Amino acid sequence: MGENRRLAAVVGLAQGMAAAHDPRESWRAAALGACRALAGSFAALSVWDRGRGRLRVLVNVGDRAPQEEEFPEDETYPVHQFPEITEFLHERWVAGGEPNAWVETAGGPAQGDAGYCHQRVAALRRRGRGCCVVAPIVLHGRAWGELYVARSAGAPVFDRDDADFATVLAAVVAAGIAQTEQVEEARRLAFTDPLTGLANRRAVDVRLDEAIERHRRDGTVVSLVVCDLNGLKRVNDTLGHAVGDRLLERFGSVLSLCGAMVPGALAARLGGDEFCLVAAGASAHEVVKAAEELCRRAAELELGEGVACGIASTGDAIGPVATARRLFRLADAAQYRAKALRADRPVVAGREGPDDPVVRLADETPPGARGAEGRPGVRAERRRFRGRRP
Repeated sequence: MGENRRLAAVVGLAQGMAAAHDPRESWRAAALGACRALAGSFAALSVWDRGRGRLRVLVNVGDRAPQEEEFPEDETYPVHQFPEITEFLHERWVAGGEPNAWVETAGGPAQGDAGYCHQRVAALRRRGRGCCVVAPIVLHGRAWGELYVARSAGAPVFDRDDADFATVLAAVVAAGIAQTEQVEEARRLAFTDPLTGLANRRAVDVRLDEAIERHRRDGTVVSLVVCDLNGLKRVNDTLGHAVGDRLLERFGSVLSLCGAMVPGALAARLGGDEFCLVAAGASAHEVVKAAEELCRRAAELELGEGVACGIASTGDAIGPVATARRLFRLADAAQYRAKALRADRPVVAGREGPDDPVVRLADETPPGARGAEGRPGVRAERRRFRGRRP
């Protein structure tokens, strides 16, 4: 391949990765770009899972064998079965050596003891491929994984020039992966509460809007649990904010644990001492059961004074729910009723008959009213519950 064609191949690979919208698209663009650049018939991108000591395949492209999936769920190989990886990771790389690609052929030569045919040669023969070139990918100064490109049996065998070019391609792939990781990290931080690691209010808004759209379209049950962690101010005032932060973190873990009881539920911190769960597709009964467990576990926390928990679900008699704002008003009103009654169980909107006080409060709240944080304006009406009993 001429220099101009190789330069164009490098540019095309980089542009393909840059245009990807998520990591899987980026992996696929990297493998496809490398496969084309090296005139291969098949390519794969893999990551070295150091904790498990395994090479994990992220994507397979090109002429795949019957057992090769494009995005395999768990295609992994023990690193110790690949002497060349072990040597690179534990000898040349640790000693400061530069990453260099190498070529394997279906005909050998076999490495190791006499008669030993290592995994790559065996795989080439088994899958009808004649040769492959393997290029280590180095990211942030550490061995990250590998780029693998193969040619069919009968095609020209990769030479040293091809291996050197594969090393260049692997460096371009590493740069693309680094950019993708930065974008994903920024995206994760934008939707994550930094203290608890739970989703934040922005993530809740997105998830709830999507869920309400599904409800309007096909009647999917959508449920919202709003929680107010009792006693946080007392802990902050008497023991300090560092201890209060630990309480928030511990409750966040409990919320995450209980949220896992509901398939697909999103556990989030709305801000301050307020948390929530968003569920779409689960029954109201499943959500209430998880919330009951949440209340029980929160009461057992060493610090704090339990949790006030309110639930609103389209699976209950709460009237039509056309917007996320109305579901929030209902769940927020139910949560405040739980707090006013010092209830040790969740209050569920719509379960106290035709004149349900929670539904009445939520419906009396002006639809356009919003709190200082942009929340529906239930707080301005909450005082109506003071002194009331069901």
